[in-house]
Amino acid sequence: ADLTEHLHLMCDRMVLAVQTDVTRISTFMLGREGSEQKYRMVGVNEGHHTISHHQNQPANLAKLKLISIYHMQQFAYLVSRLKSVREGEGTLLDNCMIAYGSAIADPNRHAHEDLPLVLAGRGGGTIKPGRFIRYPKDTPVNNLWLAMLDRFGTPAQKVGDSTGVLDGLAS
Repeated sequence: ADLTEHLHLMCDRMVLAVQTDVTRISTFMLGREGSEQKYRMVGVNEGHHTISHHQNQPANLAKLKLISIYHMQQFAYLVSRLKSVREGEGTLLDNCMIAYGSAIADPNRHAHEDLPLVLAGRGGGTIKPGRFIRYPKDTPVNNLWLAMLDRFGTPAQKVGDSTGVLDGLAS
C-alpha cells in the first residue's frame, strides 16, 4: 500500500543480494513509463502516463517534475545504502555500476534517443564518478551497456544498435 516502503524494501533486497554475493546483476524498474501510477505522496493524483504527454502545459510539467524528484530520491536511497556497506578498502558502491534513467527522453513524441542517464559507482575503479558527460547526439545507449559488460568481465562485440564501447568513463 505504501510505494516508498515497497521501493525501499526492494532496494534493501538488491543491496543484500549483492553484499552476500547471491548475485552480481540486478534490475529494478521504479516506475514503468506506461503506468498510471499515482504519486499522491508528492501531490500528484493523476496517472503518470497520462500527464507524461504534457503538451508543454506548465501544470503537467510541474507534476512530472515532482514525480522525477521522487524517483531520484529513491535512487539516492539505493546509492546511499550501497555506500553504507563496507567492502574491502572501500564500499559496495565503489565496486558497483548502477545505471539509472528513462527509456523515453520526450514523452510527447515517445522519443527514445538521447536518453538522460546516471551512472553511479566506481565499477571496481574503472569509472571516474562525479562528472557530467555529454556524448554526441544519437549515441546509442547500447554503447553504455557494452562498456558496462567490459568492466564486468563479459565483453561483447555488439548489443542491439551499438556502434562500439562507450569511452570516457574512466578518464
